[in-house]
Amino acid sequence: MIRHPTALELIDAVARFIEERAAPALKDRDAFHARVAVNALGVVRRELEAGAAAETAARERLRGLLGRDGDFETLNAALCDGLRAGEITLDHPGLMDHLKRCAAEQVGIDQPGYSGLKALLGEPGGG
Repeated sequence: MIRHPTALELIDAVARFIEERAAPALKDRDAFHARVAVNALGVVRRELEAGAAAETAARERLRGLLGRDGDFETLNAALCDGLRAGEITLDHPGLMDHLKRCAAEQVGIDQPGYSGLKALLGEPGGG
């Protein structure tokens, strides 16, 4: 079976084409949209690279928080329902850690250069 180009290779090729060939010929609004397109391709790339692992980690944390098994969507919905109903509160063991990690994982995919990401992760230089 032919395995190349991979999805990540295709994403990189399109982003490189836009940055190196298309964008330099564009002006004003079209140049801005080209930068947005390249950024969107970067988000897709990072989602393909890290999204499944982030969801698996979140699912494992949810299993611990809720004391039951299920897929991510079901467990996440159960957490939301429990929060809305007041059955799960902010002092629930592990809840704040879970929410912080979910936020950090999503920001890492969406905006890895975000200046507050290191602080959110508790890394040195994070303020």
